[in-house]
Amino acid sequence: MTLHSAPSDSAPLDSATLVRTLIAAQFPHWADLPVEAVDASGTANAVYRLGEDKVVRLPRTEGSAADVATEAYWLPRLAPQLPVPVPAPLAQGAPAEGFPWAWSVCTWLEGTNPAPGEGTWAPDLFAADLAELVLALRGIDATDAPPAYRSEPLASRDAVTRKVIAELDGVLDAGAVAAAWDKALTASPFTGAPVWVHGDLQPGNVLVADGRLTGVIDFACMGLADPAVDLIAAWYLLPAGARETFRTAVGADDATWERGRGWALSIAVMELAAYRESNPVTARNAWWVIGEILAG
Repeated sequence: MTLHSAPSDSAPLDSATLVRTLIAAQFPHWADLPVEAVDASGTANAVYRLGEDKVVRLPRTEGSAADVATEAYWLPRLAPQLPVPVPAPLAQGAPAEGFPWAWSVCTWLEGTNPAPGEGTWAPDLFAADLAELVLALRGIDATDAPPAYRSEPLASRDAVTRKVIAELDGVLDAGAVAAAWDKALTASPFTGAPVWVHGDLQPGNVLVADGRLTGVIDFACMGLADPAVDLIAAWYLLPAGARETFRTAVGADDATWERGRGWALSIAVMELAAYRESNPVTARNAWWVIGEILAG
């Protein structure tokens, strides 16, 4: 869920017809494959299934379009070192037919997005799977890796986070949220070497089946950062009872855990402010995160 730009900066809503036209013109060997819109809540890309085993992603913003080349370069290098499948880039499309940006074709991964709090999956097993993923990313060689989308120190988000919390006063308990943010900022800052992170471990970006992690999609935020960034998964993807399993498995000390909580809170309030009227799934996830953090 990459907030590259405000929703008003997004491209006009695209269609399966546009995808068919782009495919026929640029990748005619796939022109006979059926195209079906995927009911996804992502704010960075419109997603279309192409045949049985491919997916077309049309960026919704100029910032998201810049991620096409980054993912095409890095995902094949990361994939062999990760414990679960990730999309394999198959082709990069060019602007055409009125669509202004680069776009991509990747492999389709089976699975469903988890729904935190519904209790329909196996959270402790899922927590262990998430920890394995996070640790695998951290262990990848950082040479020549790009900075992550969220590579800045947590404290540098203070002004904008407080501004958004104030704007949401009356929508949420701004005093309680500000207090939770204050607490996160008391954590010692990260001073080590940055590590590989996914950067956006949210429900829409992971896949599960039978309670287990089966795939990770949308690596637009990936790169080097404070390892606390990927700890947002504890609040975005796990119920309270499974968080300690995740924390123990990743070996998060108190400061790193608190910074992870701060990252989750800052991201959630910004998403709530941006999407509470336009994207109910994203807003629901943000509400969940905020509620879980306030609950302690």
